[in-house]
Amino acid sequence: MRAVAVFLLVFLTSAAVRADDAARDAARATIERQIEAFRRSDAAAAYAEAAPQVRNLFPSAETFIAMVAKGYAPVLRPRSYRFEATETTGEDELAQGLSLQDEAGIDWVALYTLQRQADGQWRITGCHLKKAPGEKV
Repeated sequence: MRAVAVFLLVFLTSAAVRADDAARDAARATIERQIEAFRRSDAAAAYAEAAPQVRNLFPSAETFIAMVAKGYAPVLRPRSYRFEATETTGEDELAQGLSLQDEAGIDWVALYTLQRQADGQWRITGCHLKKAPGEKV
């Protein structure tokens, strides 16, 4: 009986880790799709990765891209990027760190926030962007 209890504990713990890994991977895929859409200048595809509350603030793909170009230019066409830590911030909410280098070679750090929607898809609710430590402001 004790062996069964240990097995169930290990199995359930492993399933929870897999679920967390699956959520992390799905959220990262959302960010990757948006970055790749930015790189292709595909405003509609990039806009589709934004959460409904963001789309309510920017009612068209064109206004959304204009906002990104003005305030978040490094994410439009990064030379490179690397995912950092992922943190669960609430039920069906994640924060995903990202290190990136813009076209000019300047290093940045971004903190994306994402929310799982009713359809199960992860959508981006925000992005806080700042120059990496050591970069001149």
